[in-house]
Amino acid sequence: MDKNKSILKHNVVEIIDEKSLIKRLASGKKLRVKFGADPTSPDLHLGHIIALDKLRQFQEAGHIIIFLIGDYTARVGDPSGKSKTRPILSEEDIEKNAKTYFDQVGKILDIKKIEIRRNSEWYQKMTLAEVIKIASKFSLSRIVERDDFEKRIKTGSDVRYHEGLYPIMQAYDSVMLKADIEIGGTDQKFNLLAGRIIQRRMDQKPQDIITLPLLIGIDGKKKMSKSLGNYIGVSEDPNEMYGKVMSIRDEMVIDYFKLVTNLEDFEIEEFERDLKLDENPKEIKERLAIEIVTRFHGKKAAEKARERFNLIFAKKLVPEEMPEVEWKLGTCNDLPQLLVDLKFVKSKSEAKRLVAGGGVKIDKTKIEDIEAPICIHDGMVIQVGKRKFLRIKAKK
Repeated sequence: MDKNKSILKHNVVEIIDEKSLIKRLASGKKLRVKFGADPTSPDLHLGHIIALDKLRQFQEAGHIIIFLIGDYTARVGDPSGKSKTRPILSEEDIEKNAKTYFDQVGKILDIKKIEIRRNSEWYQKMTLAEVIKIASKFSLSRIVERDDFEKRIKTGSDVRYHEGLYPIMQAYDSVMLKADIEIGGTDQKFNLLAGRIIQRRMDQKPQDIITLPLLIGIDGKKKMSKSLGNYIGVSEDPNEMYGKVMSIRDEMVIDYFKLVTNLEDFEIEEFERDLKLDENPKEIKERLAIEIVTRFHGKKAAEKARERFNLIFAKKLVPEEMPEVEWKLGTCNDLPQLLVDLKFVKSKSEAKRLVAGGGVKIDKTKIEDIEAPICIHDGMVIQVGKRKFLRIKAKK
């Protein structure tokens, strides 16, 4: 498949305007391809890889990738698909999150060849009069008619004024960057179309847009999201990543192959046929887990993760290798507080929920009494959930 055909077809849901995009690609001109990411959390997850892979296709075809850090739009928060108003982040959190992005993006793209921009470059300097002028380019009725706002209004949930600014701000980014193309998930279609509207009204040729499929999270219900806790992080520990992939439902395996791996179509089609015949779903899922962990951590780490997973789940044994921490022996601790102190969880309430749900074992024994004092001994193994282990060693 030639590069342009792959750009137009591979993992693409919709192109607006397809005839215009084909013409642009055929022109031989270096196109400006925009992708925006609001640093609302420090980690990228597998759902982001779909867009990054599409950007890589454009990059390999010689086009200019503009990676826009939405450090200013993050203060508003994208309302797309949200059932309630997102919390407003501090400047410190936004900056901290932004710094982590590029180590992760560099796993997919050639960072040296990317135009990295921040929308604070223009919004930080803007006057209220300029904001009003930009907002005058849009219809309020169109904004409040968007699906997520309509649903919230019908259920009596708040839609705050600042949320209506988000699509306007994302659209104006396209004007400032002179974008030829913008890509995003299907949930971003409203915002991407807003970019076309404002470019046209500000005498720019409107960008063409490519929408991409959304990756369903490991809960099997909603799109992968850090805020929903159903994600697999790009920088996640190989063991955790492998285990999470193995936990997805069988019917999700092919989508993960198509959207997150670099396997050829004929290989994925073979797995799809085997799954329909109910042949070795576990082996196919293992292949998926190996492919994903190898992509982000290398083959050796993937093989070790598989061995560890099979040791724990197939043979129901405690792994020999695990993190260790020195602790004063003979002390008896409140279990929820101990789990917080050992950084298994962030709060005692979270620890209590884990214990109540049967998610904590000590020396292979499930702990069911939240109030039982836990007395520390050398070599004690604490297991939280299915994949997190920690060994206590005598403090020297």
